[in-house]
Amino acid sequence: MKRTSLYIYIIVLLAFFNVSVNAQGQKREFRGAWIQSVNGQFLGMGTEKMQKTLTYQLDELQKDGVNAIIFQVRPECDALYNSKIEPWSRFLTGKQGTAPSPYWDPLEWMIEQCHKRGMELHAWINPFRAKTKKTTELATNHIAIKKPGSVFPYDGLLILNPGKQENRDYICNVVKDIVERYDVDGIHIDDYFYPYPAAGQSIPDDAEFRENNNGIKNRGDWRRDNVNLFMKQLYETVHKAKPWVKVGVSPFGIYRNQKSDPNIGSKTNGLQNYDDLYADVLMWVNNGWLDYCAPQLYWEIGHKAADYSTLIKWWNKYAGNRPLFIGEDVERTVKKADLNNPSINQMPAKFKLHNELPNVKGTVLWYAKAVVDNVGNYQNVLRNVYWKNPSLQPLMPFIDNKAPKKVKGLKFLSVDGDNVLFWTKPKGKGWKDEAVKYVVYGFDGGEKINLSDASKIKAITTECFYKASPKDFSKSKGVYVVTALDKLNNESKGKKINVKKSK
Repeated sequence: MKRTSLYIYIIVLLAFFNVSVNAQGQKREFRGAWIQSVNGQFLGMGTEKMQKTLTYQLDELQKDGVNAIIFQVRPECDALYNSKIEPWSRFLTGKQGTAPSPYWDPLEWMIEQCHKRGMELHAWINPFRAKTKKTTELATNHIAIKKPGSVFPYDGLLILNPGKQENRDYICNVVKDIVERYDVDGIHIDDYFYPYPAAGQSIPDDAEFRENNNGIKNRGDWRRDNVNLFMKQLYETVHKAKPWVKVGVSPFGIYRNQKSDPNIGSKTNGLQNYDDLYADVLMWVNNGWLDYCAPQLYWEIGHKAADYSTLIKWWNKYAGNRPLFIGEDVERTVKKADLNNPSINQMPAKFKLHNELPNVKGTVLWYAKAVVDNVGNYQNVLRNVYWKNPSLQPLMPFIDNKAPKKVKGLKFLSVDGDNVLFWTKPKGKGWKDEAVKYVVYGFDGGEKINLSDASKIKAITTECFYKASPKDFSKSKGVYVVTALDKLNNESKGKKINVKKSK
């Protein structure tokens, strides 16, 4: 789309929905994108091409305002990283157990690339799936080969039995290994706990129920308890290793239908986390066994069985004890017409709901490639309207609420013809006080300093310098303010300096 046409399109959107660009610019907002491997998008690429592909995606997503990447590193008890516990993934090399050649570690590389761009990296694992339907050969060090009794078959899959404590321990050891060896910002698990129901299939866990029911008589309650025990153990494992690493869950979009639970069920009619996947997500939220929840609301507004508007309001009402991020299906959003104006898609209406609901603190886009490919003009509107300005991560005071000290020695110097802002990292004791990133704000001379205005953010960087741009100010003089962020994005007080506009 030509630039002129794009701006006309945006103006039309704003007119229809009375959207203020500045109102969309939340200073704190989780802006994530899922990069999956289980779909085979990297198969056969090789090291160089995969790095080139990911570099392009990250560059584009950075321009789109994305501040967190959720990267799938464990699709089926395997690894897109150097693991001594599980085999290399076939979704990376084509054959499970075969290391990439030329050698590289995708997780380590992605962490470095994301941090360089001011993004967080959340390592996405599937906890219980041990084999996908299309995998035909497992490596000799795969858990299903080493301990065949640890898994059960279901509809062409192999599932680590959640009813076995040794399996819950095994998954937590895998996660502990990731957290201890890699500088990840989060551990992210998706919607697969007990398997999705399939016609004619039953879960073969009679023996475990007889032997380890812990006095629970109802099979469904027992299965939910198994998953609850896992979630509590996982959360404690991560935070014991590194207290600042976030634990996030992306459950299926329906908790319970009203016909199953007249008290808090949603007015929907579809598969349920609680009853069908044995995932009591609200218990995890209310007990603090996760740091954020990102339900997959992939339907459209007006869907007969699972209306998007109904569900986002339900999650906002019942899941507010932890930061709530909404999983968005990019393709479905742009392919479905707005109910009030069929000439445009549902993107504006969905973002309007996000901004109206107080417990919604961010968005996760399904999936990254759809954004980068600009399906339905989604990327252009995201980049030029909704995520036009940078945004910091939402606060998580239940982990840490103490801000680092102010930066020191702020100077504005000419270096090889460029004007550069320099500062010194403040001193800090321990992870709670250490500065790891910095925010650079720019204000015109005489303008009120307002650090709540996201439109004034010029950069979020891990470096202790910033190259000034003539576009930072509209007047001949300006003011830069630099703040420090710790690992949980607590922000220090600002340090300011008056400067003349760069030429």
